[in-house]
Amino acid sequence: MVKAIVGANWGDEGKGKITDLLAVDSDVVVRFQGGANAGHTIINEYGKFALHLLPSGVFSKNAVNIIAQGVAFDIDKFFNELESVTSRGVPMPKLLVSDRAQVLMPYHILFDELEEKRLGKNSFGSTKSGIAPFYSDKYLKIGIQVGEIFDDEILMERLAKVCEIKNNYIKSMYAGADLLDAKALFEKISAYREKLKPMVANVTAFLHQAIKEGKEILLEGQLGSLKDTDNGIYPFVTSSSPLAGFATVGAGIPPHQIKQIIVVAKAYSSAVGAGAFVSEIFGDEAEELRRRGGDCGEYGATTGRPRRMGWFDVAATKYGCMMQGATDVVLSLLDVLGYLDKIPVCTGYEIDGVVTDEFPVTPVLNKAKPVIEYLDGWKCDIRGIKSYDELPENAKKYVEFIEEKVGFPITYVSNGPKREDIIRRESNVNVW
Repeated sequence: MVKAIVGANWGDEGKGKITDLLAVDSDVVVRFQGGANAGHTIINEYGKFALHLLPSGVFSKNAVNIIAQGVAFDIDKFFNELESVTSRGVPMPKLLVSDRAQVLMPYHILFDELEEKRLGKNSFGSTKSGIAPFYSDKYLKIGIQVGEIFDDEILMERLAKVCEIKNNYIKSMYAGADLLDAKALFEKISAYREKLKPMVANVTAFLHQAIKEGKEILLEGQLGSLKDTDNGIYPFVTSSSPLAGFATVGAGIPPHQIKQIIVVAKAYSSAVGAGAFVSEIFGDEAEELRRRGGDCGEYGATTGRPRRMGWFDVAATKYGCMMQGATDVVLSLLDVLGYLDKIPVCTGYEIDGVVTDEFPVTPVLNKAKPVIEYLDGWKCDIRGIKSYDELPENAKKYVEFIEEKVGFPITYVSNGPKREDIIRRESNVNVW
């Protein structure tokens, strides 16, 4: 059976924990898009980890972990991250890297940094991980596939062509920046051949065989629906699609094989980077929620930047679940809200005097004002509770209010940072 775990909102919803939980029973865990620009925080018997490129199944002894062709594959960061995990007592995971995945090169990071600097106050809030330049090159057809780095002639020819293009661009747009050296890049990338070669495989063939054999396959997405280029808060989006539908492209599997789409949404909202965020809060109110959020506060797993904070947004989450095709919703970090007497929920937007719960296009979204309803808080610590029936009445009312407003079934409630802090829940909602 093939399952996908994806985000409902701006990212940072708690997908890493859910992937870590489900990976225990999975045969294969697949990263199908993005790169090292986002992080999944995981707490398990080995400790606390922030994964950026490695699939979250690396802690499972039985799972094969795949970097598929939709991923921006930063070889440097991949091996550094692998070393950081195994040096802390995690057994060497089973890893495969698609021969069709493309390599995120040092010049992609350079161009990301140069462009954000050039844009100044109008920047997109990039993580400066090279993602946008990488995907630009991919669709300009000047990217370099993993399978090409093992051939001297092909690799040097590709690098020489790219450097000629990039150096002309540097001269015209970023005067004073260092020019690229094709030979130096060749030496850097080819130095990884010996370490990388045992992991490189035809991932598409592997996954099709795994499906035939009835293996449990988990597709792991990064970021969330609202960061999708086509359907999100454009232009403040990422450069690969974080939608479950893209998993069929990024992993190379048939669309009809995905049988379960688990969409993670926080019990409140947070975001990193620029862009519309209607339910956003500020000042002491935001700082208090940020301080209490997550295991060690709400700070980006990749950048360390303090996340922008807000209350649960019904319109954004409903839209995000719709875009993902949610069969199940995980409501994460419910325990964080236990300090509040009254819990605000953004149930819709007021736009030009009209109230709506639909999520509009960015120019309209920028005019939206939040419509807030307040629910009674439960004022206690709910960590450690294992049964939904044992939750305080007001905590259950909050979950059920969210479910009714969003219209998708909440089948998991996360009430703490650890793998075992999860409550399974029966839902009567069936939208499909």
